Amino acid sequence: MLVTLIGLFTVACAAPLLFRWTGRDGFYALAAAPAAGFLWLLTQLPAVLSLQSALDAGEPVPAGSAHLVREIEWIPYLGVSLAFRLDALSAFMALIVLGVGALVLAYCARYFRRHEPKDAVFGAQLLAFAGAMFGLVTTDDLMVLCTFWEITSVLSFLLIGYSGQRIFARRSAIQALIVTTLGGLAMLVGLVMLGIAAGSWRVSAVVEAAPALLDGGVSRGYLEAAVALVLLGALTKSAQVPFHFWLPSAMAAPTPVSAYLHAAAMVKAGVFLVARLAPAYGELLSWRTLVLGVGLLTLLVGGWRALRQKDIKLILAYGTVSQLGFLMIANGLGTRDAAMAGLAMLLAHALFKAPLFMVVGIIDHEAGTREIGRLSGIGRRNTGLFLVTCLAAASMAGLPPLFGFVAKESVLETTLAAAEHGGGWWWAVPVGLVLGSVLTVAYTGRFLWGAFATKHVVGEDGSRQTVPPTPFRSRVTVSELAPAAILALLCVAAAVVPGAVEHLITAFTGALAPLEAGHKPAYLALWHGLTPALGLSVLIVLTGALLIWRRSGLERLQARVAFPFEAARGYQLIVGAFDVAAVWVTGRTQTGSLSRYLGIILSVALVLPALFMVFPVGGETRPLVGAWLSSGVVAAENWAQAFVVAVIVAGAIASIGAAKRFMAILLVAVTGYGAAALFALRGAPDLAITQVLVETIVLVTMVLGLRVLPPSWYGHGIPRARGVRAVIAVGFALVMMWVAATSLASRTAERVSVPMPEMAYKEGDGTNVVNVILVDIRAWDTWGEITVLAAAATGVASLIFLQQRDRRGGRLADVQTGSVGRINSEGSMGTAVLRTVRRFSTEDSATWLEAGRTLAPERRSIVLEVITRMLFHAMVLYSIYLLLAGHNTPGGGFAGGLLAGLALTLRYLAGGRYELQQAMRVPAGVLLGLGLAIATVTGLVPLIFGSQVLQSAALTLHGLWLFGDVKLVSATAFDVGVYLVVVGLVLDVLRALGAEIDRRGDEARAVRESARVRRHRARRQRAEALTTRQSGAAPATAAPAASAAVRDAGGSGNAATDEEARR
Repeated sequence: MLVTLIGLFTVACAAPLLFRWTGRDGFYALAAAPAAGFLWLLTQLPAVLSLQSALDAGEPVPAGSAHLVREIEWIPYLGVSLAFRLDALSAFMALIVLGVGALVLAYCARYFRRHEPKDAVFGAQLLAFAGAMFGLVTTDDLMVLCTFWEITSVLSFLLIGYSGQRIFARRSAIQALIVTTLGGLAMLVGLVMLGIAAGSWRVSAVVEAAPALLDGGVSRGYLEAAVALVLLGALTKSAQVPFHFWLPSAMAAPTPVSAYLHAAAMVKAGVFLVARLAPAYGELLSWRTLVLGVGLLTLLVGGWRALRQKDIKLILAYGTVSQLGFLMIANGLGTRDAAMAGLAMLLAHALFKAPLFMVVGIIDHEAGTREIGRLSGIGRRNTGLFLVTCLAAASMAGLPPLFGFVAKESVLETTLAAAEHGGGWWWAVPVGLVLGSVLTVAYTGRFLWGAFATKHVVGEDGSRQTVPPTPFRSRVTVSELAPAAILALLCVAAAVVPGAVEHLITAFTGALAPLEAGHKPAYLALWHGLTPALGLSVLIVLTGALLIWRRSGLERLQARVAFPFEAARGYQLIVGAFDVAAVWVTGRTQTGSLSRYLGIILSVALVLPALFMVFPVGGETRPLVGAWLSSGVVAAENWAQAFVVAVIVAGAIASIGAAKRFMAILLVAVTGYGAAALFALRGAPDLAITQVLVETIVLVTMVLGLRVLPPSWYGHGIPRARGVRAVIAVGFALVMMWVAATSLASRTAERVSVPMPEMAYKEGDGTNVVNVILVDIRAWDTWGEITVLAAAATGVASLIFLQQRDRRGGRLADVQTGSVGRINSEGSMGTAVLRTVRRFSTEDSATWLEAGRTLAPERRSIVLEVITRMLFHAMVLYSIYLLLAGHNTPGGGFAGGLLAGLALTLRYLAGGRYELQQAMRVPAGVLLGLGLAIATVTGLVPLIFGSQVLQSAALTLHGLWLFGDVKLVSATAFDVGVYLVVVGLVLDVLRALGAEIDRRGDEARAVRESARVRRHRARRQRAEALTTRQSGAAPATAAPAASAAVRDAGGSGNAATDEEARR
């Protein structure tokens, strides 16, 4: 069972690799995983039946069925465990999930075109959904059930939003996620209430505790509220009114999603939960109202809306809503015969609805449309497709000899018996089922007519004209139709031989209470004789056929009748109101002002603790206002501490009045280094080392970031605003000191830190308490922290890098010597100073750093390069020492990673961005991902050996040559993951705030230099042109004198000659 569950997720993770080799045929490889699980489950049915018999009799689990019950401790403190139990109901649902899932994945192999860009992702998500559903139906723990429940919601969101470029697909995915997640949160609260009342988190224990709870174990109102909240989750998941609107909108997803999630898997989760809890809590008023009342309303609303649709896929979507209401009623009665009939109907629905969706996908692909008015003559031209559809559709309408008829007749028979037994309003149940079934027959006929019939329209001259046959792009192949045909044929087989299905169903329902004592169990059969249920079936078919025949009149009636309330419209109004409120709040808080953000945060952190200190809650009688006076807090233990505190205070005050940003950052760093000194003075070298390294990394990061900001502040602000900020800051500091002192004075229990050194050595196999806490005792926290670090690094990179995160700077040999960071003559240095600097720059032939030569001479420092060459390797080695020795001495993955990051920082500062590229050739993203992967795998490996997640183990090797006795602790591997994440974070910061800003600066300088050269060239050309004109004007000045001489000599000059001379 666990192998099947793990195998589904493992194959899903390997999907990208499979599709790289096989293309779209990789769907067949994915289908093999659930198919193998389906076949294995068939072989385990005898063991399942044996287990169910033992559970019903209250006997121990038989030895032959022991492998069907598994429990792995997860959160022992809360009593939560990874518990799985494959009883008859779980096996029944698992067969549907795995069997239909395998066929849908095989259908995908021909549904998607070749070289679909996202087919691997889609296949992985769909198979992972199958794994989540398998876990949901087999788990026996309430918290694990909620976990798988939410996983299905998230995967449904991803699958519905497959066509993310379409806004309708995105909106539909978000809508489904919001609705189902809302219900899931309500269900979580209800399950927690039931678990607390039952005293166990086991699903089976909650069911077994129901009689005691109903007899007064808890208040009736408490139980009604808990069950109502659980049902709210089931109703939203199974698309019941008024939450049904998300299911038709989800038809924006590819058809395989509809064929699986919306026919056989996701929407069945709520029905499964109802079937599990109905025998125990079916008599509650909240149960009858929400399950039976809402189910009847959903049955009628879905059927009525299906008859109004002109899209064949939407007809099936609203039909699914209607049939889910039918299933809710059938499985919600909670009696023995009703449960048997309800589960049979659940199987029938999966067998006929999945192939109908597959047929719609084929028509949509080949015809390019799903509109009824544009589809014509498909039935005559595609006989095989039409026959398969007729089988599945007849089963949906409840026609013999198909399994839909067998299951529906059983439901009608049990509801009639319940109405006769209960009387009164119970008759509304069979009446509603009959009306809903009539609508089902009607929209089944509408679907067949709309998809396959030859249409006729009235021409402009009033004549009846035939719509031309809809052409298919290609011939429907056997491999394309086979999955739907298999399910359609099963509708026939299950009706002819219902015993196999009934045997598994009655294994679960056999122990349930009958409606009346001594009543014989119902059974599945094509012929029960002339019964009232058979008469109702005939009436349903005839009335539905009448509605099909008079469909034009029905359409006119529907056009005149409109519902007073649209659920989708209500959803839009609610979401719109939240959007308006969010815009209002965001516009007044998210203004881009860091001071305002800090002011809001610190104000809340100031006011709330102060109020609780002055007005204590929870029945506290001791005064808290003056409790700090008895805390025994001293100002300082020695003069060294007093001096360090004075330096911290002076640095904080001086940073406020600093005129330059750089000076302010340095003064703030003084407070951080002062805190490290206090740690050291208090005997915490591990914290002191980490604080020094963190403060140094933060200081370098801030300095790198300052390069894109002006050196001075934008302004000193309004004096009144500065006064308010000062009040908030001082008040926050005083309140925090007040709370800390009061906490010390109010302690009544022994400190939890007292036994930690002993726990660290006995349970964590280490003597460094701090590191053992991080990687063992509180390893979950550390795993979450490094996940946040990876997300933060990715966020920083996404803000800086526009196209590619790990941009490579090209081959080092191609970079010209002295070309990086070159300052032009118009820079801040000035021409004269720059010339002097370059004159005294050292051109050292020795290569101290690989990329040191790439820096411009005015930016190189040979002293810094030599120091870097001397310290880098020692720093890296010492960081590895801190990593490996941190379990017993000061250090650890955080400290080691920070020191390695500082070593890389030193290389970058000394040699520039190309030096950083040479120092670390592995991309930052790879380091982050590898670190998270190592930490995660280290945490999961103990599960293989039956231990808890992140539980550490130790191996001691004695007498090793040169090393002596060596203790190897598995937590060190977790620390390696932490080390890599921290190094990746620092590398991301250096490449984002360092190398990338350098690259952009060089590009900007190159552009400015090019512009300066062009301006200089233009000025020079203008000067040359002016000089040329001036030199050409000198001989022209002699022309008037020559003309006058000619005239004086009696020569004949004309006006043109005179004008030319003047020019």
